[in-house]
Amino acid sequence: MRRSQLASHGMPGRMTVGQKLAEANWMLVLLVVLIASVGFGMLYSAANASIDPWMSRQVVRFVGGFVLMLAVAVVDIRYWMRHAYLIYGIGLVLLVYVDLAGEIGMGAQRWIDLRFFQLQPSEIMKVAIVMALARYFHGLDPERIARPLPLVVPLGLIVMPAALVLVQPDLGTAGMLIMVGGAMFFTAGVRVWKFAVVAIGATAAIPIAWNFLREYQRQRILTFLDPESDPLGAGYHILQSKIAFGSGGVFGKGFLEGTQSHLNFLPERQTDFIFTMLAEEFGLIGSLGLLCLYALVIVIGYAIALRSRNHFGRLLAVGVSTNLFLYVFINAAMVMGLIPVVGIPMPLISYGGTAMITVLFSLGLLMSVHIHRDIRIGQRGRGED
Repeated sequence: MRRSQLASHGMPGRMTVGQKLAEANWMLVLLVVLIASVGFGMLYSAANASIDPWMSRQVVRFVGGFVLMLAVAVVDIRYWMRHAYLIYGIGLVLLVYVDLAGEIGMGAQRWIDLRFFQLQPSEIMKVAIVMALARYFHGLDPERIARPLPLVVPLGLIVMPAALVLVQPDLGTAGMLIMVGGAMFFTAGVRVWKFAVVAIGATAAIPIAWNFLREYQRQRILTFLDPESDPLGAGYHILQSKIAFGSGGVFGKGFLEGTQSHLNFLPERQTDFIFTMLAEEFGLIGSLGLLCLYALVIVIGYAIALRSRNHFGRLLAVGVSTNLFLYVFINAAMVMGLIPVVGIPMPLISYGGTAMITVLFSLGLLMSVHIHRDIRIGQRGRGED
């Protein structure tokens, strides 16, 4: 029976796995593979034309994450809604654990050592917070959303993990959690004037917040405002990134020919600054090409949100798409010196295990929304057959 016939009989959730895979958005899958392939090439270049130590591991992670993405996609969207709070709770517990006994690296306590894998709970929380907020707002009618009191719970869902991430400390990820949470509030129908009140309050609190920042965080902000003030110290990263980015010109120096990268002037070229290395080797054309691939994925994500017949799916798709946009925007703006340097990777490109798996899991949720777009979910989470 075709999908249209299943939907007309009220049985969109009873398709077989094969039928669900046939309904998957394969354009989205192709774009994901293309972006990841660009990442493999850049990691090969970052290691001076060697698959070790980064490319080989990244390929293995991608294959595992790709299988996970397809598995998540075929699971009924109502399953993910029922377990949204559980996943959020697990992420919160992991954040508490990492603050108490996590591995310390590069001045931050962000990882849990699983021997075979370095787990970064803050990456998991980027998806978990979207799922929890989508579940909460799905159960609220417009009248309750218009009142302030029902918004206390979702504010708490954002503040708790953001505060735990700040303790690590990781200002970039904490800001990202707040921004994606704000996008979820807006999509749920929270009035614009409430955002204005929060923005005014946040602006007024900046002098107080400055006193709570770590010294290196203050230095990053000051360096962003004037990177030439300490060219061999705090300003070194961003100055070298700008030099490498600009030296690529329109068409770039060629694959494996990036001098700033391969002469080790560019720091962290396999992670935070991999987009800079791509710009040096493939120029403006290559950079815009990659950004266009991301833009297509994001546009498809928002289109999936518009086509979903259930509110949970719409909110989930908007949250996942906004998350991906923030990943790309923050990383690209960071390496170009438009914002202070923060530890946000370029999705599917930067070397890293938890970020890769988390992004692919979230894209699996996006595909699940697409496959189960005709399922209607009751106000309190009961499916309508």
